[in-house]
Order: sequence, then C-alpha cells, then structure tokens
Amino acid sequence: MPVKNRFAELQDEITVWRRDLHENPEILYDTHRTSAIVADKLKEFGCDEVVTGIGQTGVVGVIKGKETGSGKVIGLRADMDALPIHEQTGLDYASKTPNAMHACGHDGHTAMLLGAAKYLSETRNFDGTVVVIFQPAEEGGAGGKAMCDDGLMDRWGIQEVYGMHNWPGHPVGSFSIRPGAFFAATDVFEIEFEGVGGHAAKPHETVDTTVMASQAVLSLQTIASRNADPVDQVVVSVTSFETSSKAFNVIPQRVMLKGTVRTMSPEMRDLAEKRIGEICNGVAATFGGTAKLDYHRNYPVMMNAEEQTDFAADVARSISGSCDEAPLVMGGEDFAFMLEERPGAYILVGNGDTAMVHHPEYNFNDEAIPAGCSWWAEVVEKRMPAA
Repeated sequence: MPVKNRFAELQDEITVWRRDLHENPEILYDTHRTSAIVADKLKEFGCDEVVTGIGQTGVVGVIKGKETGSGKVIGLRADMDALPIHEQTGLDYASKTPNAMHACGHDGHTAMLLGAAKYLSETRNFDGTVVVIFQPAEEGGAGGKAMCDDGLMDRWGIQEVYGMHNWPGHPVGSFSIRPGAFFAATDVFEIEFEGVGGHAAKPHETVDTTVMASQAVLSLQTIASRNADPVDQVVVSVTSFETSSKAFNVIPQRVMLKGTVRTMSPEMRDLAEKRIGEICNGVAATFGGTAKLDYHRNYPVMMNAEEQTDFAADVARSISGSCDEAPLVMGGEDFAFMLEERPGAYILVGNGDTAMVHHPEYNFNDEAIPAGCSWWAEVVEKRMPAA
C-alpha cells in the first residue's frame, strides 16, 4: 500500500507542528516547551494515559487498541532535542534561539510520531497497546538511558520498540535498514601528558610534552591500521590538543589530548580502550614523562534485532515499494539503550537532497511526513492486527 490517505490529509497540520518546534529548539534535557506541547497534543488526541517527567523531561502516551486480548505492547520512540548550532538556513521559521537549532531533524521525528499518535487514537484498529515515547537529550545526553532507568520498559510492559531517523541524500520517503550492528558505540577520552617544562631554548633540560603528545597522536592511528581486524570497524580521532602554556618560548609542563572512539562490536571497543592506554603510557615512558588516561564509554553499539528488522523492512516496502540496505553508520544513537532492553529495529527515511544532519543549513523535509507517519502506523497495525 502507498502512504495512508489520512496522513496526506494531515500533512499540512503536522507541518505546522514541525515548523513551530523548529522555530523554538531546546537542547538536551531542557525540552520543557516541547515536552509540554507533546503532552497537550497527546491528551487532545484522546490517549488513554499521558505521563510526563520520564527521564527528566520525557513524555509517554498510551493508546489501547479496539482489542487488547493479544496482550502485545509496542513502543514507538522519537527524539525531541536540538543541537547547539547557530542556524544558517534563512527560513521564515528559522530558530529564534541563538546557538540552538534542530539540525538533526528531531523536530520532524517528533511531529511524525505525533501524527501517527493522532491517527492511532482515532482508528484504534489494532489488537494490543501502543506506547509512544518522546525522548529528550539524544544529542549526547543519553536521554534514552535516562528513560529506561526510570522504568520505561517495565512500567508499561513494552515488548518491542521501534525508532526512525531521517536521512539526507536518500530519496524523500524511501527507506533503508540493516540487521545487527547499525550505529557505532561512541566513547570519549582525555589523556594528560606530564613532563618537565622549561625554556624553549633549552629543550635538553625539559621533558617535552608537545613531542610526547604529538607522537601519541600518530601512534594512536595504529590501533586501526595494525591492531584491529581489517573487516572490523574502529575510528580513533584526536580532536583537541591543548598545552599548559600560551607562550612562544616555553615548553609546557602538561599537554591534554581529547578525542573520540567509534566501534561496531564490544570486542573492538575493549581493544581500543586497552590499546589507547598502552600506547600513551609507552610513549610517555619513552620520553621520560607520564600519561593519565580518562576513558568514558558513552552510547553502546545500536543493534537491530533480526526478526524485527525483517518486519520493519516489510512494512517499509508496503509503503514505498522498496527498502534498501542501509550503510553502517559510525555516528552514535542512544536508541541503542532501548534496544539493549527490548528487541526492536531502527529505520532510516529519506530526506531528499538536503544538507547533511548537524550542518547549519540542514532542514527536515516536510514531504517525508506522510511516509514516516504511515510507517509508524503500519508497524502497529501489522504487528498487532485486529481480528
């Protein structure tokens, strides 16, 4: 089937919601206005239960089908937060908040799930219960984990959970997905090198931390080139190099490196952390200094369950006629925390020829709304068909 006619009728209304959210972005857990709008709309739609404050500012809506004898409960999740980016689109509805922007399309995700919730509340043509989940702080704040830690899955008895993200560069309304590892684990590290500072004209009296740290930056690249299995993915990127001195003629006492590690398996994640410590300690010892590693594990690998992925792809094909195999993505996605608690699947919907996400000229494509809403609704109606 193509997109549902009801979503073609609702597209203009959903677009208005989306553009209002775009104009008023909120970052991390500070989604108070957005959360209030979502909760008010869910109540207006007639959801059986609406709960706020899950995972600080998350919102949950419960919609029961015409029948509930199956006992099935499916969760549908959208993210609500924006990014600390200054918008450069020039749109009439561009962000009114300096240095805050919906540069990843979470405004579109929220609007599409609201559209699906409106339709499902109207029709209730399914046997079971739908839990619509609106999550804060996806962009680095682990809002998905916060909602799970607040008992999201157990409180509402969620058995499966599904998520969606727009994807620039793919035709509007097309879909792509892959089973297993999909989005990378995203870890961060800080390494402090300490030596002996001194006058730049007398390097022999110092233990030069700039040379030490520079050697470490280069050596860390051997994790990918010489330690990792070539068919397993790992990215080690040093993104900041700071010294304790700002002078031209001083060799600094300390240098701080910061960076990120992206991996697609628990084994590679363990290996990367181990080798970073070994390499930096070894380099520091070679030059007569010391290294201190602070390694923090952020989002885990996002793993799509095979059965739910096959089902999600079938639903996508019923809407758009096809569903491509998605590429591996080395970016992170905190829907991974929900997929660690329950089986489910995460799918990409095409955003057309737009700027890439996290770019100041990016904008969610409102033409993707009918396809995205239809996918949400079909997941429910096909996974929990009414008699």
